[in-house]
Amino acid sequence: MKYDLKKSKEEILASFGKKIKMSVFSWNGDIDTVMSPRDSILYYKHFLRMGMMSIAPQTGFVKTWVGGINYKHFKYDQVIQGSRQTGSTFKPFVYAAAIDQLHYSPCDKFPDVQYCIEAGKYGNTASWCPKNSNGKFSGQLKTLKTALASSINTITTMLIDKVGPKPVINLTKKLGVTANIPSVPSIALGTADIKLSEMVAAYSTFANKGIYIKPIVVKKIKDRKGMSLYNYKPEIRDVFSHQVSYTILSLLKGVTQSGSGRRLRGHTRSGSNIYKKIVTDYPYNFEVPIAGKTGTTQNNSDGWFIGMGPDLVTGVWVGGEDRAIHFESTSYGQGASLALPIWAIFMKKCYKDETLNISQGDFEMPDKMSIKIDCLEKEGESDSDPSFRDFEF
Repeated sequence: MKYDLKKSKEEILASFGKKIKMSVFSWNGDIDTVMSPRDSILYYKHFLRMGMMSIAPQTGFVKTWVGGINYKHFKYDQVIQGSRQTGSTFKPFVYAAAIDQLHYSPCDKFPDVQYCIEAGKYGNTASWCPKNSNGKFSGQLKTLKTALASSINTITTMLIDKVGPKPVINLTKKLGVTANIPSVPSIALGTADIKLSEMVAAYSTFANKGIYIKPIVVKKIKDRKGMSLYNYKPEIRDVFSHQVSYTILSLLKGVTQSGSGRRLRGHTRSGSNIYKKIVTDYPYNFEVPIAGKTGTTQNNSDGWFIGMGPDLVTGVWVGGEDRAIHFESTSYGQGASLALPIWAIFMKKCYKDETLNISQGDFEMPDKMSIKIDCLEKEGESDSDPSFRDFEF
């Protein structure tokens, strides 16, 4: 059969409007229908995409890899091919750099006030004065534990100004991130595009006592005669001490206890004032130790959640095919609403399946801990600021 490929631009554009027989994806199975190519493109755009990966942090072995919602119709792999802005899931790298290099502790306090980084300090062409996700500044002193749990942007901005973008970028490289991250302060709030696979591997380093292991999918390949064709050589390196990694884990545990990941525990206050308090119940009710971080990008385009126990780290990304696809409300478009439920349903099944032997215990504490991590009870500070609890970027 011969095809006439010499078509004018007008003919090509017109062909997109002609209805033809086709089979399209639906959540209830493929549908045979009649649709124009243009309408089919618009139809597929409205489906949210997702990616999920799980890694055993002590070995680097990949336990789960879900590249998309349906391989037949969506072959672009959101785990290893897709790179998207990470939102607040990037913030632990800023905190790790500050704790490791400037020797801060989770109990150190910083003011929640508007903070500006002047133009030219890091090559940025204009002054940068980010707002918190609710557009407000409490004016109160907040510990770093509270600041990360509530995902307070102003304090993260202060931290990257004190430590500098370069050391943070250098740390991410040690954690296996290959993205070309610009040396500007705005990266602190997750403006850089990073692959889900690299984010999960980076977080695995926190659960592995500060030791990075490159994810392993295939250990060895043999031919039919048993001759070895390939043997994986692990890529391992020390990134920071067990003390520092455990400190970051304690901060990330605070996120799921009283911060933007609190709904894993079964309920959260979604808003309040002197007249009204709204408490939302969720069906997860996890009681095991969980360290994790939600992430939401500008315009509510991307939702992230990376959560972990001692022996399994799982990351989830959800978003549209195009960045322009987004939710009008952070209430629906944030990582806690998009990605966290997928993580929760998956981990519920993992914990329930005894054959998987997933640890429900706590992370191993270093023999000697010189960094102060228990501070809220002694200093009388609230676990988190309710106005930030469910909303972050």
